[in-house]
Amino acid sequence: VQLQAFGGGLVQAGGSLRLSCAASGRTFSSSGVGWFRQAPGKEREFVASINWDGTVTYYSDFVKGRFTISRDNAKNTVHLQMNSLEPEDTAVYYCAASGGSYYGTNVKQYNYWGQGTQVTVSS
Repeated sequence: VQLQAFGGGLVQAGGSLRLSCAASGRTFSSSGVGWFRQAPGKEREFVASINWDGTVTYYSDFVKGRFTISRDNAKNTVHLQMNSLEPEDTAVYYCAASGGSYYGTNVKQYNYWGQGTQVTVSS
């Protein structure tokens, strides 16, 4: 599975961005997918995840109610709609696929990673 994340950019606090993760590889549609982020000097942290058919989603507490993860297996894409952005959301955002049924919060359980896309929220 090869992943490419895009859609990042610079936005003012309170604004919105929609990140997308485009995948190649036939196992993507049966794989759990997660979004993670990493700010300078900090560890990579879980943001949101979705199971293989999009029926189950998880969110970290700090994005719950503001971000929405979704997927379109027909197009091999996963999206992260981010609303009410805050300066604390500034980070490089990565999409990742487990390659299997896992769709939890553990970064080590994801075997395939995209290159990341920068999100910067100004105050």
